[in-house]
Amino acid sequence: MRTDTAGLSRGLRSRHIRFIALGSAIGTGLFYGSSESIRAGGPAVLLAYLIGGAAVFLVLRSLGEMAVATPSAGSFGEYATKHLGPLAGFATGWTYALEMVVVCVADITAVGVYMGFWFPDVPRWIWVLAAVLLIGALNLVSVKVFGELEFWLSLVKIVAIVAMILVGIAVIAFGVGSGDGHIGLSNLWSHGGFFAGGAEGFVLSFAVVMFAFGGTEIIGVTAGEAESPEKTIPSAVNSIPLRIVLFYVLTLAVIMSITPWQDIDASGSPFVEIFAGVGLKSAAAVLNLVVLTAALSAINSDIFAAGRTMFGLAERRQGPAVMLRLTHNGVPWVTTLVMIGALLFGVLMNVLMPDRIFLVISSIATFATVWVWLMILLTHVKARRAMSAEETAALRFPVPFWPYGQIAAIVFMAAVMALLGFQESTRIALVVGVVWLALLAVVHVLWVRRRPGPRPVSAGETTATGNTPDGDLAGLEGPAHAPR
Repeated sequence: MRTDTAGLSRGLRSRHIRFIALGSAIGTGLFYGSSESIRAGGPAVLLAYLIGGAAVFLVLRSLGEMAVATPSAGSFGEYATKHLGPLAGFATGWTYALEMVVVCVADITAVGVYMGFWFPDVPRWIWVLAAVLLIGALNLVSVKVFGELEFWLSLVKIVAIVAMILVGIAVIAFGVGSGDGHIGLSNLWSHGGFFAGGAEGFVLSFAVVMFAFGGTEIIGVTAGEAESPEKTIPSAVNSIPLRIVLFYVLTLAVIMSITPWQDIDASGSPFVEIFAGVGLKSAAAVLNLVVLTAALSAINSDIFAAGRTMFGLAERRQGPAVMLRLTHNGVPWVTTLVMIGALLFGVLMNVLMPDRIFLVISSIATFATVWVWLMILLTHVKARRAMSAEETAALRFPVPFWPYGQIAAIVFMAAVMALLGFQESTRIALVVGVVWLALLAVVHVLWVRRRPGPRPVSAGETTATGNTPDGDLAGLEGPAHAPR
């Protein structure tokens, strides 16, 4: 049974999907959040990124198995509805939309700060508004335009990171630069040892590390608009985790080899240390261009992901029906406008609480991200256990290490969520997360469960998504919104 969305344009190719996931995952968490993880865990944060990357890989393989079998714009929200029930799908889909919104707020705020480097006399809100309108407009044109934009933005960002790594290796190997401190790999174990932050610091660093990997699950969302999901999704899933781990681990190893971990300023980006190590006068300008590109790329990916997720929720009657409206190019324009509105509201919040906005946003995003990953894993386990031996054998992209890998990943994700409560700075995420989930449960009981079934449609008439009432999607939607 095919459950994809007929109304959405299928214009994303393999290279688009790979770079969309990279664009969403390589952004604020790497360029600025990594300094916080270094300060918490010391050099051992490299091991934390490896462990976290392995867990995320298992999540993506679980998602990839389901996405190849039944590609859908609703992705993990739709799968959770089908296998865990309407409430689980409703909470998963809207929590993912929340994740994209709060991360976008952080990135769009950063754009205004970055532009202020070159134009200090121009009010920040002008750049923020310009970025919101530009990225929003490009997302409204067509999915191919979005894919091409994200491809090139991510490519610039990746090339810049590779250049940083190569320059850093040259500094370490040949003593290039004008740095006064000791440079070398021994910095990874000479200043308090590899586990300089102790066991507690190492464990607590996972709360920041997992925030950095957030966004990779967008691969599942792109399945609904991929040209050949059975080919592009496996390729993207298998390549993205390794690349991200290499970007994070290798880059941070180079940075801590040039500058001892305890000397890295947690209030800024550790990436500037590479350029400072070679005495590059334009280091600040180069870094500013890179982080600006990273922010625009992440915003672009997150608007796409949140919009498609809300579109899928509306298809299952778990969101307002107005979100099903498409442009003539097959782009869900209402959901894109909702994201633009959320970003503008986020800018206002940044004005009201500028000193705390990033910490609050990043901790809430971590809760939302790990919750979604946990639901993906639980959904996959339930789906697999319901399969017959013949159905399992017929899977085109089966997960590895079944079932022990999935069980280990579930335990790991639950532990990361619990970690948020051990630090006062991140405890707010648990409070907001619990309130959010409780609110969703109330909305589901009072509104979603009470919504009537689909109205009768005359012969030949199609719904907003292009499906007839007798189509596969109509059959899938029934249980999701029927009164219980």
